[in-house]
Amino acid sequence: MVKRRRNFFIPSVDLDRTSSLPLHRQIHKAISEAIRSGAARNGDRLPSTRVLAKLLQVSRNTVLAAYDELAADDLLRGQRGAGMLVNSGPSTPGVTLFGLHHVIRAAHYPAKALALADPDGNPLYIRF
Repeated sequence: MVKRRRNFFIPSVDLDRTSSLPLHRQIHKAISEAIRSGAARNGDRLPSTRVLAKLLQVSRNTVLAAYDELAADDLLRGQRGAGMLVNSGPSTPGVTLFGLHHVIRAAHYPAKALALADPDGNPLYIRF
Protein backbone atom coordinates (compact mmCIF):
# COMPACT_ATOMS: atom_id res chain seq x y z
CA MET A 1 0.00 0.00 0.00
CA VAL A 2 1.43 3.34 -1.06
CA LYS A 3 0.76 6.26 1.24
CA ARG A 4 -0.01 9.44 -0.67
CA ARG A 5 1.10 12.73 0.91
CA ARG A 6 -1.47 15.46 0.95
CA ASN A 7 -0.79 18.82 -0.64
CA PHE A 8 0.34 21.41 1.85
CA PHE A 9 -1.37 24.80 1.74
CA ILE A 10 0.10 27.88 3.42
CA PRO A 11 -2.50 30.65 3.34
CA SER A 12 -1.54 34.20 2.48
CA VAL A 13 -2.68 36.21 5.49
CA ASP A 14 -2.05 39.95 5.81
CA LEU A 15 -2.90 41.07 9.32
CA ASP A 16 -3.86 44.66 10.05
CA ARG A 17 -3.18 45.16 13.75
CA THR A 18 -4.87 48.58 13.68
CA SER A 19 -8.14 47.19 12.32
CA SER A 20 -11.23 46.91 14.50
CA LEU A 21 -11.63 43.35 13.16
CA PRO A 22 -10.03 40.87 15.62
CA LEU A 23 -6.94 39.00 14.41
CA HIS A 24 -8.64 35.59 14.49
CA ARG A 25 -11.43 36.95 12.25
CA GLN A 26 -8.83 38.35 9.83
CA ILE A 27 -7.16 34.92 9.66
CA HIS A 28 -10.57 33.25 9.23
CA LYS A 29 -11.48 35.65 6.41
CA ALA A 30 -8.19 35.15 4.53
CA ILE A 31 -8.33 31.34 4.72
CA SER A 32 -12.05 31.13 3.87
CA GLU A 33 -11.54 33.38 0.82
CA ALA A 34 -8.65 31.17 -0.33
CA ILE A 35 -10.81 28.06 0.03
CA ARG A 36 -13.82 29.59 -1.72
CA SER A 37 -11.70 30.98 -4.56
CA GLY A 38 -10.17 27.57 -5.21
CA ALA A 39 -6.61 28.48 -4.18
CA ALA A 40 -6.86 25.74 -1.58
CA ARG A 41 -8.26 22.45 -2.82
CA ASN A 42 -10.26 19.83 -0.98
CA GLY A 43 -7.93 17.72 1.16
CA ASP A 44 -5.05 20.22 1.26
CA ARG A 45 -3.32 20.30 4.63
CA LEU A 46 -2.93 23.56 6.57
CA PRO A 47 0.01 24.31 8.88
CA SER A 48 -0.32 23.37 12.52
CA THR A 49 -1.59 26.06 14.85
CA ARG A 50 1.87 26.46 16.34
CA VAL A 51 3.55 26.91 12.97
CA LEU A 52 0.95 29.34 11.62
CA ALA A 53 1.04 31.34 14.88
CA LYS A 54 4.80 31.62 14.59
CA LEU A 55 4.61 32.67 10.92
CA LEU A 56 1.99 35.33 11.66
CA GLN A 57 3.56 36.35 14.98
CA VAL A 58 0.32 35.90 16.91
CA SER A 59 -0.75 33.77 19.84
CA ARG A 60 -1.52 30.12 19.16
CA ASN A 61 -4.95 30.72 20.72
CA THR A 62 -5.66 33.27 17.98
CA VAL A 63 -5.00 30.64 15.30
CA LEU A 64 -6.98 28.03 17.27
CA ALA A 65 -9.98 30.40 17.34
CA ALA A 66 -9.72 30.97 13.57
CA TYR A 67 -9.42 27.22 12.85
CA ASP A 68 -12.38 26.49 15.15
CA GLU A 69 -14.56 28.99 13.28
CA LEU A 70 -13.44 27.58 9.92
CA ALA A 71 -14.35 24.08 11.12
CA ALA A 72 -17.73 25.39 12.33
CA ASP A 73 -18.25 26.87 8.85
CA ASP A 74 -17.47 23.38 7.43
CA LEU A 75 -14.44 24.73 5.55
CA LEU A 76 -11.89 22.70 7.55
CA ARG A 77 -11.96 19.27 9.08
CA GLY A 78 -9.58 17.78 11.58
CA GLN A 79 -8.09 14.40 10.94
CA ARG A 80 -6.09 12.55 13.57
CA GLY A 81 -2.45 12.46 12.60
CA ALA A 82 -2.95 14.75 9.60
CA GLY A 83 -3.92 18.05 11.19
CA MET A 84 -6.46 20.40 9.65
CA LEU A 85 -7.56 19.67 6.10
CA VAL A 86 -9.46 21.85 3.65
CA ASN A 87 -13.04 20.70 3.29
CA SER A 88 -14.25 22.49 0.16
CA GLY A 89 -16.45 19.67 -1.10
CA PRO A 90 -19.69 18.31 0.31
CA SER A 91 -19.27 15.96 3.28
CA THR A 92 -21.86 13.55 1.93
CA PRO A 93 -21.95 12.68 -1.77
CA GLY A 94 -24.86 14.43 -3.45
CA VAL A 95 -25.59 16.66 -0.45
CA THR A 96 -24.28 20.22 -0.29
CA LEU A 97 -23.80 21.31 3.31
CA PHE A 98 -22.17 24.65 2.52
CA GLY A 99 -23.70 27.34 4.74
CA LEU A 100 -25.98 24.93 6.60
CA HIS A 101 -24.81 26.18 10.01
CA HIS A 102 -26.38 29.58 9.20
CA VAL A 103 -29.73 27.88 8.64
CA ILE A 104 -29.44 25.98 11.91
CA ARG A 105 -28.56 29.15 13.82
CA ALA A 106 -31.41 31.09 12.19
CA ALA A 107 -33.83 28.34 13.20
CA HIS A 108 -32.64 28.70 16.81
CA TYR A 109 -31.87 24.99 16.96
CA PRO A 110 -32.31 23.40 19.40
CA ALA A 111 -35.83 24.72 19.72
CA LYS A 112 -36.44 23.76 23.35
CA ALA A 113 -35.12 26.09 26.02
CA LEU A 114 -35.46 26.09 29.78
CA ALA A 115 -35.65 29.55 31.32
CA LEU A 116 -34.19 29.97 34.80
CA ALA A 117 -33.04 32.87 36.90
CA ASP A 118 -29.75 33.23 38.75
CA PRO A 119 -29.67 34.44 42.39
CA ASP A 120 -29.63 38.07 41.20
CA GLY A 121 -32.72 37.58 39.05
CA ASN A 122 -30.90 37.59 35.69
CA PRO A 123 -32.44 35.24 33.11
CA LEU A 124 -30.54 32.09 32.16
CA TYR A 125 -31.51 29.93 29.20
CA ILE A 126 -30.56 26.30 28.74
CA ARG A 127 -31.14 25.11 25.20
CA PHE A 128 -31.58 21.41 24.48
